[in-house]
This record gives sequence, structure tokens and C-alpha cells, in this order.
Amino acid sequence: MNLILKLLLTAVAVIVLAKFLPGISLDTYTTAIIVAVVLAVLNTLVKPILVILTLPITIFTLGLFLLIVNALIVLLADKLIDGFGVSSIWTAVLFSILLSILQSILYSILKEDKK
Repeated sequence: MNLILKLLLTAVAVIVLAKFLPGISLDTYTTAIIVAVVLAVLNTLVKPILVILTLPITIFTLGLFLLIVNALIVLLADKLIDGFGVSSIWTAVLFSILLSILQSILYSILKEDKK
């Protein structure tokens, strides 16, 4: 149940960001749910491999290269999903940063409700 709620909160965050960021396009609310699921799967399966492969450059840049890894995950989701579009790598970087912030806020609200 917690996983489904987190996916729905991520979908809400994707919808909000698609409304406010000019380089992000989203067709329907169903597409936002699909984006949330695909991002969760990519973050679980692909991101650890990318982090290990890019470890030297990540150490050299003091961890800032992880922003690019997150943007690559968002761009990969863009290629996999038809109704979701990202215009550039820099839009993907901004989207990933803002998505992380929104997820933190929404998940903290979820944790407060459990108490």
C-alpha cells in the first residue's frame, strides 16, 4: 500500500512540474502514473549501474555528476514513454532536482500522517 501511495505522490509531483516547467510535456494523468512507475523501475535497476560506471568522474566532481546521472534517467524515461517529453538535458537536470524536492516534501507529509 505504501508503494502505491508513493507512486501516486510521484505522479502528482510529475503533473505539477509539467504544468510549471516549460520544457516538460505530459499528455494525460495516466501518463504521469506511467512516468512515476518507469522512473521507479529505472532508479532501481539502471541507476546503480550508471553510478558504478561513472564513479571516477563522480568522485572527481565531488558528487555533482550524480545530477547528470539523474537527468539521464529522466531522458531515458522520456524515450520509453510516448506521452512524456523533455526538451533538453538541462531541463531534465532541473526536473530531477525539483522532483526530488517535491518528493521529499510529499513523503514527509505522508510520514506525519502515520504518527
